[in-house]
Amino acid sequence: MMYRLQWIGFYGLVRKEIRRVFRIWIQTLVPSPITMTLYILVFGHVIGQKIGTIQQVSYMTFITPGLIMMPIITNSFANTISSFFGARFNKSIEELFVSPLSNHLIIIAFVIGSMTRGILNGLIVVTIIYFFNPITYHILWLAALIILLSSLLFSLLGLLNAIFAKKFDDLNVVLTFLLTPAIYLGGIFYEIHSLPPIWQAISRFNPLYYLIDAFRYSLINISTCPWQYSLKLLLILNFSAYMACYYCLSRGIRIKD
Repeated sequence: MMYRLQWIGFYGLVRKEIRRVFRIWIQTLVPSPITMTLYILVFGHVIGQKIGTIQQVSYMTFITPGLIMMPIITNSFANTISSFFGARFNKSIEELFVSPLSNHLIIIAFVIGSMTRGILNGLIVVTIIYFFNPITYHILWLAALIILLSSLLFSLLGLLNAIFAKKFDDLNVVLTFLLTPAIYLGGIFYEIHSLPPIWQAISRFNPLYYLIDAFRYSLINISTCPWQYSLKLLLILNFSAYMACYYCLSRGIRIKD
C-alpha cells in the first residue's frame, strides 16, 4: 500500500512540474529561441563571415553545438531553482516531506520537470538553427546521451542552489557570477587553442569546456580532448550532485530552518 501511495504522489509531483513548464510557457519556452536567433544572426552570419572557417568548417557550424547546449544548461538550471525555492517560500515543501514520498522520488520529480524544460528549449533551438544551417550528426547516440546528462547535471545543481538560497536575490547569484562566465569560457564561440596559454589553462578547469567539446564532437567530429574523458567527467559530476542533493534533503538543510 505504501509503495502504491509513493508512486501516486510521484506521478502527481512530476505532472505538476511538467504542467508548470507549459503553463508559464512565455517565460519557460520563448526567451531562449529569441536569444539564440540573435546569436545566430550576429555571431553566425555577421561575425562568422569575417572569421571564415575553423578546422575546415564554417564558423556557424562550429558554434552550433554550443548554441544548442546553452539553452539546455540555463533552462535546466533555472527551472529547479524557481520551482523548488518557490515551494520553500510558500511552505508547500513541508507537505512533501510529510507525504509518503521518499527523498529520492522528490529529487527525481523536480529533475524530470527541469529536464523537460531544458530539452524542449534545446529542441526548439535545433529547429531554428536548421533553417539557417542544416545540422549533421556524427554520433547520434553520443549527442543524445550528452544532452540528457547535461540537463540532469544542471537540474541537480539548480536544486542545490534552491536549497541553499535564503532569499530571492540569491537565486541569480550562481547563474550570473558562475554559470554564465563558465558558459562563455567553455569554448562555444572560439577554439581553445586560439587563447593565450594562461586562459587555456583556466579553460581546462572549466567542466563546461569538456561538455561542449564532447557535444561538438558528436555533431561535427571536431574536438580537442577525448570524448570518453568528457563522458566520464559528466557521470562523476552527476553522481556527486545527486548525492549532495540527497544529503541536503535527508538532513533537512534549509528545509527545517
